Amino acid sequence: MKKSRLLMLLAALLPLGLFIFPLWNITLEAPQYPIPLGMNIHINDFSDANPFDIKNINLMNHYVGMKYIPDAIPEFKIFPAGIIITTIIGLIIGFKFNYKWFLGWFILMIVLSLAGLYDFYLWEHDYGNNLDPKAIMKFTNPDGSIMGFQPPLFGSKDILNFTAHSYPRLGTLFLALGIAVSLIAFLLGKKESKSITV
Repeated sequence: MKKSRLLMLLAALLPLGLFIFPLWNITLEAPQYPIPLGMNIHINDFSDANPFDIKNINLMNHYVGMKYIPDAIPEFKIFPAGIIITTIIGLIIGFKFNYKWFLGWFILMIVLSLAGLYDFYLWEHDYGNNLDPKAIMKFTNPDGSIMGFQPPLFGSKDILNFTAHSYPRLGTLFLALGIAVSLIAFLLGKKESKSITV
C-alpha cells in the first residue's frame, strides 16, 4: 500500500482521540479561589477540572443572572456523530479513492472545524450575555450598558475580579493532526502519481 494511503488512513483515525481527551478548557482565576475553577469541554459532555468546579461556577454565575452550565447540549449528540461519519468517509477514501479525494476530506474537516468553533462562540456569547433581568447582582459598563460575562473564545480575558482563560486541549490536537496529516497525504499522493507517470 502506498505511503499516501497509509497516511490518509491515519489522518481519518486521529480525530477519534476526541472521544478520549478533552476538546477545550475554560479556567477562572480569582484571589478568592486559591485553586482556579475550571471546566473541560469534551465532544460529548462537560467535566470538572477539579472536583465540584462546575457546581461552584453555577452557584457563582447564578448571582449575576447567567444560565447554569447544563448537563448536556444538542451538540453533544451532533459532534460525536459527525466525527464518526467523517472518520468512516476518510477510511473509505483512503482505501478506495485516489489522492485527489484526500484534499476533499481535508477541506471538509476544515469547514466542519470552523463551523464547530463558531458554534462554540455562539454558545459562549449566549451564556455570557443573555442574563436574567431578575439577577441578584447587576453590573454595568462605563457607558451604562449591562456588562456581559462572556469568556474568551481563545486566550485570556479579565471579567470583574476574575481572569478567564480559554484554550484547546489534547482532543483538539488530535483533530488538528488528523487534518494536517490528510494534507500531507494529498501532497505525497500527488508526488507518487507524478513519479508513476514519469
